[in-house]
Amino acid sequence: MLPTMQESAPSRTAEVVCLFRAMEQRRDANARIVDDPFAHLFLGRSTRAALLAAAAAGPLAELPDRFLPGLATFVLARHRFMDDALAAALARTGNERVEQVLVLGAGYDTRAWRFAEALGGRPLFEVDFPSTSHRKRELARKHEAELPGTVVRRVEVDFLAETFERPLLQAGFSRGARTFIVWEGVSMYLTRSAIKQTLGLLRAMSAPASELVLDFWFLLDAPDVRAAAHRFSANLLHLLGEPVLFGIHPEDTGAFLEREGFELVDLAEPAALEQRYVRDRRVVYPANFTAHARSRGA
Repeated sequence: MLPTMQESAPSRTAEVVCLFRAMEQRRDANARIVDDPFAHLFLGRSTRAALLAAAAAGPLAELPDRFLPGLATFVLARHRFMDDALAAALARTGNERVEQVLVLGAGYDTRAWRFAEALGGRPLFEVDFPSTSHRKRELARKHEAELPGTVVRRVEVDFLAETFERPLLQAGFSRGARTFIVWEGVSMYLTRSAIKQTLGLLRAMSAPASELVLDFWFLLDAPDVRAAAHRFSANLLHLLGEPVLFGIHPEDTGAFLEREGFELVDLAEPAALEQRYVRDRRVVYPANFTAHARSRGA
């Protein structure tokens, strides 16, 4: 997850998202939205305490849902949507073979290890702020014996002062190669121009038919109390220092991506995410959705 201000300490937001995945691992296997056996290795003292407290409570307490109902479930469903698209892409062969994976704003993403076998030695590049990247590197080193071997290359970028193009190429990213790109939990915190610039750069650096998964926020416009509450939640994020700057309705997403050189492959609104991935009574936060797109040729 890309922070929106200068990051002098490792991202707390990224750690909370990691906590959601670690908590999910405590559920029965048939009820899990995401299966992440490595998430707990990247938790800090406070988030480990939260995980232990949830386990001690018996049936898992949905603590995040007390504040923003359905948000934790959306984060998990979003992750699963992207996992499924990545798994399908890594299984392709011949002219459709993916040559590298790029995770922008990686935080404590564990796909490098969860997909180690499917990657089969292909590199996975993680781009993030230096402080979060340093902490993740140290934790991965600490738990090396518990993590599968894989080719993960960390690229440290101050997103407020530079683009990721040059550092990524210096790390061995192959310009013009078919790439699978994960851009998770970011778009709503960026301006429209920043999103368009990033999409253009991703398209220029990768081969045609490269794939991109990302998520978006949109403004609920129903004249009811629930919609009003979700509109207020965006203002709350602003007060917490992570203002929502960009929103787009699902109906407009295909045209937006088309103008930036990507064709929409799949889009899952909250109801679709629930139908695909939720096997209990949880609901998905109604103001976010996921998209899977493929880049066009020049």
